Amino acid sequence: MTESSTKTPDPMDIALGAAVRIRRRTISMSQEALAEQCGVSFQQIQKYENGANRISFSRLVQIARALRCRVTDLLDVLDTPDEEPSVDLDLLSRMRTPGALELLAVYEQLPAEARTSLVSFLRVLTPAAAESLGQVTKNREPA
Repeated sequence: MTESSTKTPDPMDIALGAAVRIRRRTISMSQEALAEQCGVSFQQIQKYENGANRISFSRLVQIARALRCRVTDLLDVLDTPDEEPSVDLDLLSRMRTPGALELLAVYEQLPAEARTSLVSFLRVLTPAAAESLGQVTKNREPA
């Protein structure tokens, strides 16, 4: 049997791609710079980060070296036997939302009281989204 080219990406591929993107953005590296260091096109990096293309192990090693981290740093989210992996995969998928990383960076700089107020305000604006977000954050320590 052959796989269809319209097959949706595996959640693990999406999570690994999101981990690469988060690390790349954290160190302020462009997709072009990462692509150049790995010997691929920036479009290929986009496909890796979106989970559309799987990352081979040898490419993952190249990516980790370019991102100045260990391969295990990128794989940690996939290796959580004691926790529910779907929570971490869901979180990484949410981090792919345009603006999410920027919003988180600003959020981290807010005082605790402002964070609480902002979350309350956002829950009022988006009750359905807040309900589903509450499922993810319910088991996590408040900021």
